[in-house]
Amino acid sequence: MTAVSGITPSGRLTLGNYLGALRRFAEHREEPGFFFVADLHAMTTRHDPVRLATLTRETAVLLLASGLAQDSVFIQSAVPAHAQLAYLLECTAYVGELGRMVQYKEKGRGKPMTRASLFTYPCLMAADILLYGADRVPVGGDQDQHVELARDLAIRFNRSYGQTFVVPELQRAGATGRVRDLLTPAAKMNKSDPDDAGGVLRMLDSPDVLRRKVMRAVTDSDGEVRHDAVAKPGVTNLLEILAACTGTPPADAAARYTSYGDLKADTADAVVALLEPVQHRYWALVADPGRVDNLLDAGRDRATAFASPRLDAAMQAIGLMS
Repeated sequence: MTAVSGITPSGRLTLGNYLGALRRFAEHREEPGFFFVADLHAMTTRHDPVRLATLTRETAVLLLASGLAQDSVFIQSAVPAHAQLAYLLECTAYVGELGRMVQYKEKGRGKPMTRASLFTYPCLMAADILLYGADRVPVGGDQDQHVELARDLAIRFNRSYGQTFVVPELQRAGATGRVRDLLTPAAKMNKSDPDDAGGVLRMLDSPDVLRRKVMRAVTDSDGEVRHDAVAKPGVTNLLEILAACTGTPPADAAARYTSYGDLKADTADAVVALLEPVQHRYWALVADPGRVDNLLDAGRDRATAFASPRLDAAMQAIGLMS
């Protein structure tokens, strides 16, 4: 099976990104996969070029530091086939279906100076998937719509121009992909929040910062530790973070605690213990930029070699000289 997934460098990666994506990818490193920094997707809204370049590099190094297979990581824009196939899929998609995409409806429709790329980027996302013959796409629940569009475009292209693409299946992330904000547990922990957001645990936060943020997490006033997402969202979020870090079921973890303070302290220790090895590998890679360049070049070359035949087949099928 081939797994494909990209992370948009729209902010500094969080604990949720690690638990819900990077750690899962590393656990299956024996399977062929393609994992990339989706820098082209970060350009659908106004952006700072310097910050984009910085976050792209930081995200790529964190992917490598998380233990992914070393020739599986690359930068999306370094493989031109992504943008090339995206245009062919724009010529396959319908305006109506792109206009129904949630991101466009929430961020662009009816708003001044909306970039055309915000409307068409689901075609780029479909290209990201279809280029590599992915048969499963590991995503969070907020990406279901994009995978469904990729499936629709693959089926339509195959029917119109001949069998070209594998039709992928969605592989939904587990509960660990839904880590909540420590200060606003009704909201997902979001990498796009400001860098200093107090409720977001960043992968590169120091141990002291991680502990301070966890100890300040919102709970409630009744003092009972139990797993109840409706009545006790803050406590439940801490229990689920602790469970994800230690492998203990949240309900079992809850039975050990009679105070929020002890729960917070153990959760903070678990988060620090989980992220410290990744941080050590990250800083070792940062100190050796030539090695990082070589690893990303290897990932780019492998991705290009794998994607080019399918792009050529699509171009020929649709009537272009490749």
